[in-house]
Amino acid sequence: MTEQTLPQFKIFDLYDISGVKVEDPGLKDAINLKPKLILKSYGRNVQKLGQTKINIVERLMNKLAVAGHRGKKHKIILGRSTGKYSKNMKIILEAFKIIENKTKQNPVAVFIKALEKGAPKDEVTVIEYGGARYPQAVDVSPLRRVNLALKHIIHGASDKAFNKKKTIVESLAEEIIQASENNGESFAVRKRNESEKQADSAR
Repeated sequence: MTEQTLPQFKIFDLYDISGVKVEDPGLKDAINLKPKLILKSYGRNVQKLGQTKINIVERLMNKLAVAGHRGKKHKIILGRSTGKYSKNMKIILEAFKIIENKTKQNPVAVFIKALEKGAPKDEVTVIEYGGARYPQAVDVSPLRRVNLALKHIIHGASDKAFNKKKTIVESLAEEIIQASENNGESFAVRKRNESEKQADSAR
């Protein structure tokens, strides 16, 4: 069987990602859209830039397992966020169904747009010069841009569902849709704007 006649896999046989494109040139190498039937890498990414070899939807699911982390502390323990692959991936797939119903678009394409809108281009680091510490604006690497966008999307969805009537599925779908529209109500978009404003003032 030649390469031309090989079937194009849809992820979980639901969503075709062969036509999904990353518009942001800086993120093209950091977002993996290789089609696979089952997105399960068994953690085989312990290598340099290993995260770029994992499909972006699986990386979203991995972040969902640690939705309570803030900085270096595990602030909140959530019953719905477990290490179970099937439970976490079910949340992602149900959220994708809601996105598809609301936007009438491929949910993976909407999710990629949300990542592009939620990924900060600049942030602030601290440099020490002559015993004093100064904030310094720096560019964010493509891989870190994607990681920050994923983290903020999950944190925003988790906060909207914590002790609220909304479920994590509804909150995640809402957060992805708002981020893809560059809506100021999106936690990821707010965090991106905040990071870029701080970098502007530290130049």
